[in-house]
Formats: sequence, C-alpha cells, structure tokens
Amino acid sequence: MNKVWCVLVVAGGVAALLGDGGAGAAAQLLQSGQGAVELMLVLAGSMVLWSGVMEILNRTGDVERLGRLLARVLSPLFGGLKDGECWSAMGMNIAANVLGLGNAATPAGIRAAQLLEKQGEAGLRALAMLLVMNNSGLQLLPTTVMTLRSAAGAANPADVWLPGLLASGAATVCGLVLMGLINRGGLRRG
Repeated sequence: MNKVWCVLVVAGGVAALLGDGGAGAAAQLLQSGQGAVELMLVLAGSMVLWSGVMEILNRTGDVERLGRLLARVLSPLFGGLKDGECWSAMGMNIAANVLGLGNAATPAGIRAAQLLEKQGEAGLRALAMLLVMNNSGLQLLPTTVMTLRSAAGAANPADVWLPGLLASGAATVCGLVLMGLINRGGLRRG
C-alpha cells in the first residue's frame, strides 16, 4: 500500500508541475492546509465541550445510574450480564455514541471491552453485541456531523438528523436481530 500511495503522490506532483508550473498546486496545498487546521479547531471545541459534559456525568454518578437503567432495558440483549462495572462502562459508551460523541465514547468502550473480556463467554457475547450497536451508528443527536456541516457553511446543519436517525435505527435493528439469531444458534456456522 505504501508503494501505491507513493506512486499516486509522485504522479500528482508531476501532473501539477506539467499543468501550471506548480504555482497553482503550491497555492492549493497551502489553502487546504489552512482549511484543515480551521476544521480541526472547530471539531476540537465540540469534542472538548461534549467530553467535558461526559466527564461531569461520570463524576456525578449519572453514568452509573444510566448503566443501571440500560441494564434493565438492554439485559435481554446482553445475555443476563450482571457486573455493574461492565454496565457502567457500556452505559457511558452507548450514551456517548447515541449523542454522536464517538471520541468521548472510545475510552468507555475500551474499558467495557476490558471488563467484558473477564466475564467469559457471556462477556464475549455481550462485547460482540456492544460492537454491533457501536458500529450500526445509532445517533439521536449527531453532534459531530452537525458540527462538520456547520463548519462547511450548511444553511441548516441539522437537515441530516431525521434521515440519519432512520438509517442508523434500521441498521441497529438489523444488527441486533442478526446477533440475536447468532447467539441463539439460529444461523448455522460454516
């Protein structure tokens, strides 16, 4: 892959030099670098805000309460997992993902994976279910997407909310149904 990338970069450089002597390419390179830094600052502000909110919720014990609530609601999906610490980590991870805060969800997801690994086969099945939920992308409030759309100058950054909710909701339902079939042995292996 490194060779392919190098060939593409060299070919692009040669094309830029042959096209206009490289002056336009140099200007575009500087302009896109400036745009990347500006976008990074916008996203960093959003991530800091929401990561701070998640940390406040964690310190006030609201994440534990959320974990207990999720344990009641989602326990059928997770095979009767009883460990409260696992549920707290999963609760924080699921809450951050549902709020569209993927970066804030990562540490809790890693912690949940570490804790679930110690729970044996039930924990591994729960981890697989958690991964399906994370990767299906269900977001009630897609904050990162709306921040990116706002930074790009969208007239209404929230226009993607309903289509995104419907698509990610359908993906989540399909993923959960398939995991339920797999966990019950409904799909044959090999």
